[in-house]
Amino acid sequence: MKMKKFINAPENLTPELLEGLAAAYPNKIKLEEGKIVVRATPKAEDKVAIITLGGAGHEPALSGFVGYGMLDASVVGDIFAAPNAVSLLAGLRKFKRDAGILLVVLNHAGDVMSANMAMKMAEREGIKVKSILVAEDISAGINAPINDRRGLAGCIPLFKVAGAAAEEGKSLDEVYAVAEKFNKRIATLAVAMTGCTHPQNGNPIAELAEDEMEIGMGQHGEGGGGRSKIMTADETATEMFNKLANAVELKAGEKVFLVINGTGACTPMEMSIVFRKCAQLAEEKGVKVVQGIIDELLTVQEMAGFQMILCVVDDEQIKALNAKSDTPYWTSIGM
Repeated sequence: MKMKKFINAPENLTPELLEGLAAAYPNKIKLEEGKIVVRATPKAEDKVAIITLGGAGHEPALSGFVGYGMLDASVVGDIFAAPNAVSLLAGLRKFKRDAGILLVVLNHAGDVMSANMAMKMAEREGIKVKSILVAEDISAGINAPINDRRGLAGCIPLFKVAGAAAEEGKSLDEVYAVAEKFNKRIATLAVAMTGCTHPQNGNPIAELAEDEMEIGMGQHGEGGGGRSKIMTADETATEMFNKLANAVELKAGEKVFLVINGTGACTPMEMSIVFRKCAQLAEEKGVKVVQGIIDELLTVQEMAGFQMILCVVDDEQIKALNAKSDTPYWTSIGM
């Protein structure tokens, strides 16, 4: 199928996009052999390194969040495919240190398999590494086992919180504890009005009728079981926000960090209207939205939709979200 995309040879998509990203932000990141994106200025070796892995095709995630205050490295697989364990091990070797490594893994079969294998090999080599699994998608059900829940864009604010703890010089156990505390009260739900195409072959990934939308669609076009006729922005926001609020057991008096993450073909206008309704719903529940993001952080090619990410936060986590960072797609001067 002929695609309307500005690409060259499909087999060169991943190396070319990574070369372009590194060329645009040479003061923040650099590309190393094996499709590993690392900080341009390395973190001191007495501090915990934060590493993640994942397939390309979701730009700016995940490599767009490598830099001061967030990730030390992103090990990149091909389009929509996890890197293999050998590639991840190469990334872990680069950051072998007494302080250790926190490996952030999104709950997708390929990522988890590569992470488990690489960690076993790393352990044999004396590399100190601890992993945290992000599985905040609630489309499988609020009470679904963690293995049935996908990891979506909730990983990105988690990178920020964990990265801030690492920059402060906290130990590996302390950084893990900070990240896991945040991880326990994140919930994400995605919605799409159209699917996307695979940029290497032009094949459609998920197809919806002209009058359909689906709440719960995954970031590779996986079904979420929530197909319906198209609803208004307020109707969609209300259904999604209430489900997320139930998932995190949101209580009056709490504070939340809210992200509306566009998945490729959803305009800022639409996302702003959705955010507006969520802020109203939070106020009705006696909850304060202390900070938010309306942006494209993790895309699914040209999928028309968004991911709504709700994070319950305390003052320390708010401080971490605002701590200094300098990455291609999340820069903060700090507070």
